[in-house]
Amino acid sequence: MADTRAVLDSEEYPDTEVQKDRVLTLEEWQEKWVNHNTGFHQEQGHQLLKKYLDTFLKGEKALRVFFPLCGKAVEMKWFADRGHSVVGVEISELGIREFFMEQNLSYSEEPIMEIPGAKIFKSSSGNISLYCCNLFDLPRANIGKFDRIWDRGALVAVNPSDRKRYSDVMLSLTRPGFQYLLSVLSYDPTKHAGPPFYVTDGEVKKLFGSVCNIQCLEKADVFEERHKSWGIDQIIERLYLFTEK
Repeated sequence: MADTRAVLDSEEYPDTEVQKDRVLTLEEWQEKWVNHNTGFHQEQGHQLLKKYLDTFLKGEKALRVFFPLCGKAVEMKWFADRGHSVVGVEISELGIREFFMEQNLSYSEEPIMEIPGAKIFKSSSGNISLYCCNLFDLPRANIGKFDRIWDRGALVAVNPSDRKRYSDVMLSLTRPGFQYLLSVLSYDPTKHAGPPFYVTDGEVKKLFGSVCNIQCLEKADVFEERHKSWGIDQIIERLYLFTEK
């Protein structure tokens, strides 16, 4: 494999349009959970989030933290255990139930009146609420605003044609003084169709730059053995911190 430093400093891939018409349906995402095709889940949590957690939280207490397309992310419990209030949205009811089961948390469930067919799952402690619905329906549920957003496996998972709509929803959920942490991936999109989709630095700035100050905190080589099946030999993660302009 190429020298890691050279890879991290290399230019972005030029073929940014190759994935633009790629579409996954909500049903296809649900099937991934049913078939245990969830290689995106990180059982030990996200290492860069762990590294920058203090930067992200700034020592503040009792924050509202939003997890878009949360799956069964173990980091939700990290924040709840620190006294913060966590809200997530996930299309897979199976993924949500697995989160509570694997974290050994009791919970209740009830329908969301504003969104037919949707449910909300709440931990008995009351500080984790997970909405089972289409993310784009979520604003109808009046979930309020958030101090922090942790966007890992979300922007890179939405269909490329929905990114502007997605970023508009995310920014509509932010409170004054918010901090938004975003993880995106860079790899040769001509070799892997996605998801996760390739998101360029330019795209990040186009989607969020009018409202946010954008800082790239780190670029990391995150290539694993499983990525060989994608037909690629390198993949770089970029971690961004957005703050209010």
